[in-house]
Amino acid sequence: MPTTAHVWVLDEDEAVELLAYLITAARTQVDEAAEYGPMRLLTAAHRLAEQIAPRSSRAIAAFVHDELEQVPELAVPRTGREEYVTRLDELCRSLAAHLTARWAPDPAGPA
Repeated sequence: MPTTAHVWVLDEDEAVELLAYLITAARTQVDEAAEYGPMRLLTAAHRLAEQIAPRSSRAIAAFVHDELEQVPELAVPRTGREEYVTRLDELCRSLAAHLTARWAPDPAGPA
């Protein structure tokens, strides 16, 4: 169950821009080195974060500012791959904690 009221954080133009980026990045990825895949996905995550953070709950805005911004979108893991993967794992764990808190069932049951 979401912990905040439903608020649109993207308008249609912003959503279509993100959709276009993801589709064209998928096509571009076919001809690029495999390590560019995570970079393209992080670029999309950063673009989405920039658009939703000002219109999101405090918890999500804090996640974007405190967690996501610490992982550069253009970090291509040519060296230090293990550290890069560790940072992405930490980012995933932090996001999972936010999602769990947001949608975890109420232990008291339905109201």
